[in-house]
Amino acid sequence: MAAFEYLALDNQGRQQKGLLEADSPRQARQQLRERNWSPLEIKQAKAREEKSRSGLSFGQGLSARDLALVTRQLATLVQAALPIEEALRAAAAQSTTPRIKSMLLAVRARVMEGHSLAASLKEYPSAFPDLYRATVAAGEHAGHLALVLEQLADYTEQRQQSRQKIQLALLYPVILMVASLTIVGFLLGYVVPDVVKVFVNTGQELPALTRGLIAASDLVKHWGWLFLLLGGAGVFGLRQALRDENLRRRWHALILRIPLVGRLARATNTARFASTLAILTRSGVPLVEALSIAAAVIANLRIRDKVIEAAQKVREGSSLTRALDATEEFPPMMLHMIASGEKSGELDQMLARTARNQENDLAAQIALLVGLFEPFMLVFMGAVVLVIVLAILLPILSLNQLVG
Repeated sequence: MAAFEYLALDNQGRQQKGLLEADSPRQARQQLRERNWSPLEIKQAKAREEKSRSGLSFGQGLSARDLALVTRQLATLVQAALPIEEALRAAAAQSTTPRIKSMLLAVRARVMEGHSLAASLKEYPSAFPDLYRATVAAGEHAGHLALVLEQLADYTEQRQQSRQKIQLALLYPVILMVASLTIVGFLLGYVVPDVVKVFVNTGQELPALTRGLIAASDLVKHWGWLFLLLGGAGVFGLRQALRDENLRRRWHALILRIPLVGRLARATNTARFASTLAILTRSGVPLVEALSIAAAVIANLRIRDKVIEAAQKVREGSSLTRALDATEEFPPMMLHMIASGEKSGELDQMLARTARNQENDLAAQIALLVGLFEPFMLVFMGAVVLVIVLAILLPILSLNQLVG
C-alpha cells in the first residue's frame, strides 16, 4: 500500500486535507466517499526529498527530538514483535505532524515493496543521516534491529541533551555581554553628552580623560549606526567567504590555535567523533566504514581531514590507536583507552566509555570558560563605569580649585 495526500470537502462543505493509505488513487477516493467527503485532489506522497536548484532540501529534516521520539517508538514496537511495516504504520498514526506522518508512510510503502528499512530511509537523507542508516543496516544484517533502534534513540537523546546543556551554559554570558554593550552605548550616546556639556560651556581646558570621553561619546552618537552596519556586513561577508572550502579550512585551523577557544573546539569535535564511533561499532558497523561516517560528523575541517587520513591508514592495516595518534588531535587518555580496547577485544565498550569521558571533559571546559567570562564582563563594566565617573569628576575638581 502507498501513502496518498488528499484534499477533500467534508459533509459540511469545509476543506480537509491529510494522509491515508491505499493501493491506488481510485481506492483513496473511495475511502473518502465512504466518509461522505468529496475528493478534490489525490496525489501520492512523494518518497524523495524535493530539492531546489541549488541542491538544498527544504522542510524535510527532523529535529533531534522528533528523530529520537520516532526511533524510540519504532524500537518499542519492534521489541513487541511487530513487523517493521506495522511498526512504521503505528508510528505514523501516532505522529501529530503531517510531514513526519507522510515521511513514515512513504518509508513504509518502500518496505512493502521489498526494500530494507535502511534502503527505504535513504530516500530521506536529511532526516535520517548516514550514521542513522548505517546503524540500522548493521542491525538488520545482524538480526537485532530492536536493540540497535534502542541504542540510536539513546544516542539521539543524549546528543540533544548535550546540545541543550551547552546552549543553556552559553545563554547567560551572551545575555550579559549584550546587556553590557547596550548599557555602555546608552551611557556614551545619551547620558555623557548632557553631563559634560556643562563643563564645555565653562570654556576651561578639560582633562585628557574627559576630552577622550567626549570624543568617544560623539563617535557613538553620530557614527554608532555605521559601526553596527559595518559589524553586520562583516559577519555576513565572513559567512559568504567561508563557503569556499579552502578558506574554511584555513579558518578552522586558525580557530584551533586560539587559546581556550581552540581547546574547546577540539574537545567538542573529538567528543562528537567518539560518541558517533561508539554507537556505530557497538551496532556492528565495520570499523573502516564507521570511521568514514564518524569523520563526517566532525564540524572542524582540519580535524576531519586528519581523521579521514587515519581511516585510510586503518584500511591499509594500521591499528586505530596509531592512526588517531598520528593526527595529534586526540587527547592521550582517549588514545590509551582505545588501545586498551583493541588489546582486550572490547573496542566498542571502550569507545563508549571514552565518549562519556570526552562529554564530561567538554562540559568541564565549557563551565570553565563561562566561569572566566562572567568575572571578565563584571570587571569590564566596572572599568567602564570608573572611567566615566573619573572623566566627570576631574573637571569638577578643577572647577573647585579655580574657585578656591
